[in-house]
Amino acid sequence: MKRLKRWILTSGLFGLLIFLSGCVKADKSGNPTGEGFVYNFLVKPMSSMIKFLADDWGLGFGLAIILLTIIVRLIIMPLGLSQMKKSMIQQEKMAAVKPYTDDINARMKSAATNEERMEAQKDLQQVYKDNDINIMGGMGCLPLLIQMPIFTALFYAAKFTPGINESVFLGIDLGSRSLVFVALAGISYFLQSYISMIGMSPEQKKQMKMMSYMSPIMIVMFSINAPAGVTLYWVVGGIFSCIQSLITNLYHKPKVKAQIAEQLAKKPIKAVKPTVKDVTPKAKATPAKPKNNGTGRNAGKQQRK
Repeated sequence: MKRLKRWILTSGLFGLLIFLSGCVKADKSGNPTGEGFVYNFLVKPMSSMIKFLADDWGLGFGLAIILLTIIVRLIIMPLGLSQMKKSMIQQEKMAAVKPYTDDINARMKSAATNEERMEAQKDLQQVYKDNDINIMGGMGCLPLLIQMPIFTALFYAAKFTPGINESVFLGIDLGSRSLVFVALAGISYFLQSYISMIGMSPEQKKQMKMMSYMSPIMIVMFSINAPAGVTLYWVVGGIFSCIQSLITNLYHKPKVKAQIAEQLAKKPIKAVKPTVKDVTPKAKATPAKPKNNGTGRNAGKQQRK
């Protein structure tokens, strides 16, 4: 179930990227028409920034794309690190309550009736609630929704900025497809997925395995037919994500583990007692004997006397 939720989340984010592409309308030649919110408020300013770095600073379009990508990533980085930290806190809490949730899950599997299964599910939710655990693992959508339009704008700035298609970087034509950049983009995002799983339990790695393959595959699919200028953006983004994951695992993760251990020492895990139905047979009620108030057969005899 968790794996399905992660797959839906990942697919939804890539679907959002495709949806946002509709905000940048293009003519038959593939050039932007100048319409759309994302293009006017995000793509155009980033495109102007690339032109400024490439022409006015004399960096060339290759270095301009790299520098702007790094600048944008640095601006977004605190938000990403904060989200990763929240996710790690939830993962540590989930690991702490695992002995209790395993017992409840076993009860769910062995439940003979739907009522027993519902009771076990209720107990599981209560464990999460009592220990302040988010079953989505701290994966909030708001930070991702904030980042996606910015990354999409940077993507299209690298695609539509005049002059990029005619420039060369490291001997590679930025206006044509580059299999070298495609391979580097796929490798960088695969490494990012691998680094993010460092220190996870075998069970957590198993749950994340599908995402570790899906992310680089999707990046390669986006890059395979894109000009090298766009793929260069993915390469730099992937390398930056690797660095961000290293910071998270080497700096934040030990601190989070120490923090959770301290919290558990002060406030131990709250376990929910299993809901057990009372199956003790109830005693049958003994019917009350009719009161002898002078009526009935004896009363008739008395009257005959």
